[in-house]
Amino acid sequence: MRRVPAISAILALALAAAAWLHAAATGDLKSLVAAYRADPTPAGRAAVESYAAAHPNEDALARLALGVVSYEQKDYGAAIATLQPLPAKLPQIADYAAFYLAAARVESNDFGGVASDLAPAHAGAARSPLEGKAWLLEARSLRSTAAADAVKTLREHYARLPQPDGALALADSYQAANDLGNAADFYRRVYIQYPNGIQYPNSDAAATAEAALLTLKDSMGASFPAPLPQQLLRRADRLLELRAYPQARSEYEAALDRLAGFERDTARVRMGAADYLNGKAAAAYGYLAALNLPESEGRSEADAERFYYMGECAHRLNNDDGAAAALRQLDVKHPKSPWRLKALVSQANRFLVANRVEDYLPLYKAVYEGFPTDAAAATSHWKVAFHAYLHDRGDAGRLLQEHLESYPAHGTAGAALYFLGRIHERRDHIAAARACYQRLADGLQNGYYAMLARGRLRAPEMQKPGAADETVKFLAALKLPQPNPIPTESTHATALRIERSRMLRAAGLADLADAELRFAARTDAQPALVAMEMAGADTADAVPYLGVKVMKSLVPDYLNLPVPDAPREFWQYLFPMPYRPELVADAQAHNLDPNLVAGLIRQESEFNPEAVSPANADGLMQVRPGTGAEFAHAAGIRSFTSRMLFQPEVNLKIGTAIFRSMLDKSGGSMEQTLAAYNAGPNRVAEWLTWNTYREPAEFIESIPFTETRDYVQAVIRNAEMYRRLYP
Repeated sequence: MRRVPAISAILALALAAAAWLHAAATGDLKSLVAAYRADPTPAGRAAVESYAAAHPNEDALARLALGVVSYEQKDYGAAIATLQPLPAKLPQIADYAAFYLAAARVESNDFGGVASDLAPAHAGAARSPLEGKAWLLEARSLRSTAAADAVKTLREHYARLPQPDGALALADSYQAANDLGNAADFYRRVYIQYPNGIQYPNSDAAATAEAALLTLKDSMGASFPAPLPQQLLRRADRLLELRAYPQARSEYEAALDRLAGFERDTARVRMGAADYLNGKAAAAYGYLAALNLPESEGRSEADAERFYYMGECAHRLNNDDGAAAALRQLDVKHPKSPWRLKALVSQANRFLVANRVEDYLPLYKAVYEGFPTDAAAATSHWKVAFHAYLHDRGDAGRLLQEHLESYPAHGTAGAALYFLGRIHERRDHIAAARACYQRLADGLQNGYYAMLARGRLRAPEMQKPGAADETVKFLAALKLPQPNPIPTESTHATALRIERSRMLRAAGLADLADAELRFAARTDAQPALVAMEMAGADTADAVPYLGVKVMKSLVPDYLNLPVPDAPREFWQYLFPMPYRPELVADAQAHNLDPNLVAGLIRQESEFNPEAVSPANADGLMQVRPGTGAEFAHAAGIRSFTSRMLFQPEVNLKIGTAIFRSMLDKSGGSMEQTLAAYNAGPNRVAEWLTWNTYREPAEFIESIPFTETRDYVQAVIRNAEMYRRLYP
């Protein structure tokens, strides 16, 4: 019996069609296409076509969007018919129309015109972000009839191919050309470098490569090339890097019979490392301690690695004597090994968190003395210098100056300048202190310590006249980080990229527009202007947190840039204030500075109302559901559910109430409250017992957790930026 659709279903379809037609008459192409891509119904397509008919000047963009959606829906015939005339009609973005046209042809096994279709993706006015994928398509179209040409195409353009697809395509092409040795080589590269889809979870390249290798092994017989020892080790190493510890251990063990010398020693050590990293510290310690490795030249690094992991295991087992013994062996046998450096840093950091001063100071000193050019040297030197300052040691001033001379571009330079100024103040060297603060305020304008320096410069006691020639000379020689200035005009390449992205965005293809701009920032355009374009599109679509992410990723040195040296919108993209009326009202209701609340939200969630932390804290102010339930009633929220924390107005009410309560419990100390908000009040209570702090900056700099220390500084700095941007 023929089934009759339910009346409600028919009515729903009719209503959906009516809604689409209404949107076509009143909406814009971008929103229509976005809705159609999300829900590709006939009504959606009809709405886009209706819009195109009513707006002839946007017809080609609408057709591009329709062709892309047809391709995405695997309606390749419709995609080809729609896209075929578009490269000529959209010359600025011909590569996009050409790519999807060629892709639809390839999926239809219609290979004849693919190479000519793809010409705009290879030779347009701007290098195409789709270029690498286009070479893959072209090679795929050649593989069945001209496999040698497919190989040639991929080899010539290998550096621009996306991976692991490029290596897999080359392996497939070699196999099609009956060059089985090279096919096996490239399949093995994929199998080694991209194991089991761990790094690329949506890719089945590794499984495909593994299956192809098994087939080749059967067909090639004795001529099948066995993996090199280094390849076996690399495969296991990749699994270890990707935290697939049981698999890594199995691969190391399976490779032992094929390995010799240093490679075999390394594999044996890393079997123990895999156990340790997999939470089996006791078994790993016993295994590593029992290993007897040769100490011959060229093989000692495996022994150094063994002692490093023995130290890590011992720490995990609370075996201080074992950890110290492993480090002594590294000091004596392998003093210049990077494994000794790792052991020094690891053990010093553990002692720092436990406030074991006499244990961590000599280790940090050993780091910067033994490895002066390593990135860890600056942080290690800072720990020693700040401890000297905090405890008024006589060499504190010398150490702070030494730190600035040796590491002027490091993130600790601002703190070093500030505390050097404080030393000069205490010695009544007011002119020298003033010079330090001025250099800090001018050179690192948007940092936390620059904010403190400006405050000190306004203090009445700092107005005393005087000269400090030697200090001024020293400060002038410092090479503090210099930001890249924000361009006032676009280059031709930047303007072209922005024009292309706007056309794609107008067509409702926001993902392609963003990819165009990200590619532009990496290649030929001005990153700051590209970032502003992208952030502006995000904020225009009411997603300001995406704008923040874009700006921070493409203009990472923004904090070193003087505020007047960039347009206002540059800073507002970086420091947005959505939900401003609610934020201000809730902050003032709890006697909080709205700028501080905004600064906290920027650091917690970047104003993403759907943010969820690893600790399952939710929403703008990252409130845990249990805490939210506790404060909901007092905040005037009835019938509270955890999902309500994703509503900005609810999250703000509860979050500000929580922060006010925490501030009251800490006696009004903003710095302690922020530290507790990030790390928990119990930890803060412990840290406060470690020293007597003369000012909040000393407490902040003593926080042993880098994340919390940076967090407190960042929130206070953010608040200052909000005061300047939203007076």
